[in-house]
Formats: sequence, structure tokens, C-alpha cells
Amino acid sequence: MSPPDTDNGARIGILPKLPRDDDGPAFAEPWQAQAFALAVQLSEQGYFTWAEWVEVFSGELQATSERGEPDDGSHYYEHWLVALEKIVTRKGLSHSRELSERKAEWIEAFKHTPHGQPVALTPSSSANPPIPG
Repeated sequence: MSPPDTDNGARIGILPKLPRDDDGPAFAEPWQAQAFALAVQLSEQGYFTWAEWVEVFSGELQATSERGEPDDGSHYYEHWLVALEKIVTRKGLSHSRELSERKAEWIEAFKHTPHGQPVALTPSSSANPPIPG
């Protein structure tokens, strides 16, 4: 593992097109903040360097541009999540099959959650423990 990378201000400043307001990064949905925080935390814990993260994330943004997807910023954190999935599988922190299974579990949980209630997985539906931290 790499030594922890803890210069948050410099790291966040080099992110391409990061949605922000006067207080820093801006999030439209809680999952966006969670995905953002997970990438920062994994980097701080030495699972990958911030330079590696920026390379993978920038590559994902470039790929979306090459596919002709619009660059209006509305899908920024969806691209962030795809890049996060790529780097955790490359680093062996998870496998694509596990990620696919987890997504399917969340979709099912969402479908069966009453409107206005938080979506949660039951203990029996979460066979894979979270990444240790």
C-alpha cells in the first residue's frame, strides 16, 4: 500500500469539473456525497494514490466524451461511481461480480421500500462485508 495522501485541498482542487459551491463540493443526492467520501477515504488509507484516482476518473470522463455523451455536469457523480468501481476492481478491493450482485440487491431493496423511507439492505441480503477501514 502507498502512504496515506492527506492533502485534501490540493487533491480536490485538481478534480476535473467538480460541482462546487462556496463551501466546497456540491451534491444533489446523498449517494453522491457517499461515493465522493469513499474515494477520498480509500485514497487516504493508501489503497490508491490521488494521482491514480484522478487518472482513472479523468479517463472515465474522456470515455464519456468520446461516446458523445453530453457534458452538462448532470452525470458527474455517475461517472465518479463508474471510476470508483474500476479502481476498486483494479486494486483487488472488490470484484465486478460482487459489485453487480450488490447493485442488484440495492435495486431489489429500493423496489420494496415504501416511499419516503430510507432504502436499506437486510443482514441476510448483504453477504459481502464492507471494505475494512
